[in-house]
Amino acid sequence: MAKNGRRGKRKAGNPKRPLRHSQHSRRRGPGDLMEDTRRKLATGDPLDFLAYVSALVAALDPRSKNPFEQAPQQVTVPELVGSFAEAALPETTALLAALAVLGSDELSRARAQRAYAARPHEVPDWLARLGETTVDRAVESTHVLGDGDNVMLNVRLPGHDLTMVVYIDHNLGTVAKDGFPVPADVDEVVRRLREASDDPDLRYGDIPLADARARISEAIEKGAFVFPPLETETWPVCRPLAEWLLRLLPEGGTGYVRPEWSKAARRKLANSFFGSPFGQSLDSKDNRDLLGQILWFGTDYGPGDPMRWSPVAVEILLADWIPRKIVADPAFLAKAPALLRGFIRYCHGERGLRPSLTQETLAAVDRYEPEYQRVIRSSRLQGPEALLAAMGLFDEPDDEFPVERFMLDALAEDVGGYDVLDSLDDVPLPDEEFAWASVPEDARDQVQRVLDKCDQGAEGLLGPEYRTACRRLLAQAAPRIPGTTLASARPELFAAAVCWVIGRGNHRFGTRPGELKIKDLTRYFGITGSTVSQRGNQVIDAAGLQHADDVQAIRPVPPSLLVSERRSQIINQRDHYRAATDP
Repeated sequence: MAKNGRRGKRKAGNPKRPLRHSQHSRRRGPGDLMEDTRRKLATGDPLDFLAYVSALVAALDPRSKNPFEQAPQQVTVPELVGSFAEAALPETTALLAALAVLGSDELSRARAQRAYAARPHEVPDWLARLGETTVDRAVESTHVLGDGDNVMLNVRLPGHDLTMVVYIDHNLGTVAKDGFPVPADVDEVVRRLREASDDPDLRYGDIPLADARARISEAIEKGAFVFPPLETETWPVCRPLAEWLLRLLPEGGTGYVRPEWSKAARRKLANSFFGSPFGQSLDSKDNRDLLGQILWFGTDYGPGDPMRWSPVAVEILLADWIPRKIVADPAFLAKAPALLRGFIRYCHGERGLRPSLTQETLAAVDRYEPEYQRVIRSSRLQGPEALLAAMGLFDEPDDEFPVERFMLDALAEDVGGYDVLDSLDDVPLPDEEFAWASVPEDARDQVQRVLDKCDQGAEGLLGPEYRTACRRLLAQAAPRIPGTTLASARPELFAAAVCWVIGRGNHRFGTRPGELKIKDLTRYFGITGSTVSQRGNQVIDAAGLQHADDVQAIRPVPPSLLVSERRSQIINQRDHYRAATDP
């Protein structure tokens, strides 16, 4: 994984001010917390207080935990709300008013609102009217080289204006890399950005509010799975603040649409390049094979556009991706920089980019080639071992702790321990009826509607055994989902959320042949991707399962929710890694 700060350097200026609350807030005692609360409120600036509460919530967010470290048990947001609800102080009243909108889950927000409403203490007018906040405009700044975008939300607090800026990095896979609030409306922020940068290739334009919600929500979700975590002075400290504002926006928008490049389209692009003045002299079997690898990088990584080349994209390709991913003789790999220069000239010419941008990108090839040529001729880790080394889990190929042992430990953690891993079988899940016993009578009609949609989705999209797995998860979660929540949401939404959790737990979604894409699921149920993940997290909490910061969504995944195909994969991996660690 690449180092933070190396990706997506075009951020169109920086109008933010430092907000330094994320780490120290979790180390301070109750007295310090009350003192900090009084001090933040005394400034009269809503942003100071809201950013502070956002930092409290972010510090307790399980998405911020290192999945490879055994961290001590920490307070959860529901527990924090409960402690404030029990302590009737002016400071806890103010904190509850903010947590009623900034809380990390629907139940915590509702409890905070109930506790706040019962308090006699006065709070600032803007805080008492926080529920009247609106977001009335979204502006996006983009650069022609496409490293990343700023999406800016114009926020109207009672008596105050602010702009929430979220930077979305496309090189890392279209993820939220930074975010911060600015105490000014969006017109003022855009004016500052224009003054800070005279780049003629920056563009500003309004986008629909629903699209802004979809783009930022999806980028936050993906960014939460990046390791090492993406951290700045203000991110993920301000993530709860951003997620609150997103909930004020309409649903149903269009997120970033990843281009679809078929084999025929890639072949056509390669033929066009080698038939052009930029590629004719480079046309050879080796270069065609090598260009195929470069097109693989361009279509399957970053934003998925093989004709988008910036200095940052060049750095990723030469400094990390080719040395780590492609196993080939140095003589073959050594041709990549020259081939890349010709392909960059071709792509920039086809896109009509300014010559200075082409020269800047070609200069990046010159900058990284010497180290690239050295690395491809040296002994180095590749594949999963290189990824683990980049995470800092081991440094040398002959490390005393072999990668197979690490992978075996990870498999055991995935299913709940070595005893569970050793006892796994690949017997198909039986076709069983839904367990109604624990579902309250007054919620059964709503649960039945969700169940019907779950059955349809499992049978029509996922596979036969998924019907049973989805039924088991729904039966486990339904008793703890408020009936009003079930009644107010479309049954398709909760059904998609159940299928999302089970599908991810079974590694059903991906980009390889035979795997489904998340958009296949959302298209089937007629909903948006950001919405299904939010409801999916609610289902995980209601079912009493643990969130995971990776493709699975939950960890461990109980074997009762694993289909036979996934259990068979785990068994095969278990036996392979065990044989490698203990011949």
